[in-house]
Amino acid sequence: MKPLSVLFLLYCAFACAEPPRSGVDHAGVRADLDQIIDDLTAHYAYLADKNVDLDCVRAHYGGRVEDLRTEAQTVLFFEYLLDEFYDSHLILNANTRSSYRLNSPLYVSLRDGRPLVTNVWQTRLSGLDTEILGAEVLALNGTPFAAAIDSFPTHCSDKRAPPVREWIANKIVAGRYDRPRVLTLRLTSGETTELDIDQLKMAETTGRLASAVVDGVGIITVHNTLGDNELIGDFDRALDSLMNTRGLILDLRNTVDGGNTYVARGIMGRFVDGAKPYQKHALVERYDGGPPVRRSWVEYVSPRGKRYAHPLVVLVGRWTGSMGEGLAVGFAGAGRARVVGSEMERLAGEVNGFSFGHQDFGYSLSTARLFHVDGTPREAYVPDDYVTQSTVGEDETLAAGLTLIKEATGPAAPR
Repeated sequence: MKPLSVLFLLYCAFACAEPPRSGVDHAGVRADLDQIIDDLTAHYAYLADKNVDLDCVRAHYGGRVEDLRTEAQTVLFFEYLLDEFYDSHLILNANTRSSYRLNSPLYVSLRDGRPLVTNVWQTRLSGLDTEILGAEVLALNGTPFAAAIDSFPTHCSDKRAPPVREWIANKIVAGRYDRPRVLTLRLTSGETTELDIDQLKMAETTGRLASAVVDGVGIITVHNTLGDNELIGDFDRALDSLMNTRGLILDLRNTVDGGNTYVARGIMGRFVDGAKPYQKHALVERYDGGPPVRRSWVEYVSPRGKRYAHPLVVLVGRWTGSMGEGLAVGFAGAGRARVVGSEMERLAGEVNGFSFGHQDFGYSLSTARLFHVDGTPREAYVPDDYVTQSTVGEDETLAAGLTLIKEATGPAAPR
């Protein structure tokens, strides 16, 4: 019997041992899951607009906590939770190699249920020889595109709803950092072709902005630096050098990462002759278990420095994001500029950061709604001077802006 006892003990040393423990604090994840759902409930300004079942979120993600084994899986766990709300302003301040990118150089719109390429990031893309505008997206990496949408890792929002489906379509085109992004496209000519997004060349930019003069019209292009406070000084120097132009174009089509209101007000202040309303804020406050109380206010921009008084046109597009959108809508609300282009990035609301209690990363939520001063939600704003991209070979938005200024000012003075 003794040898059998020894064998049994040796067997149990392997077969009866507890499974290896992961490095994840599951109790901490559960607490943070409760926290993020509570924060969404209490602070997310657009929750009522989203057809997302919070009980589903709590049950689905709560049932997967024990499966987490690594920090990377934990990051994706919370990333996918925020993706349930199909809102690109809801993000973690961390990612993994398997995370989805925040954007791509193409925008896909659903037209009668068909995913079509309706916009390209023309100010950044170079060497795109194939006319892909209007092309239908048939597949991603060989997977039929509809199936790729259906398998997107969210479970509590309705993937059949057009706003959800279009948002997911663009997340899929943005792709994961560690996977290829090869699209199968049916061009408007009927030809089928493949486009490897990772082989597209993005034009390099240097400095916070660039300036030029074309036919007596000044052009200032902001290089995705609306969050850099030093942009104000660079902008002042560029604008001062263009004070004698007959009109100015402010190109905001490369502000995909947004910025801050200090920089935006610094720029707008150079164009107004008095305090002007430029955006409206609205939120719901609730403290100490009391009833919800609505609060709203209009923000003004004040003059700063020498005013540029000639006509102003602001160029926008699908890669005008957050504070770039606020700047464009602010100029329109103040009655100071014509806004030219297409829909913008449609990042909803004013964002604030939140910290988890047990993770080394946090998350952003939109805590206040933002509006044009006429009451139009910022994310729904569409330029009055709308430009439909029809070709990758010509900058139709810039051409439209130049035409507007020439019509307002007449022929350029001879040199």
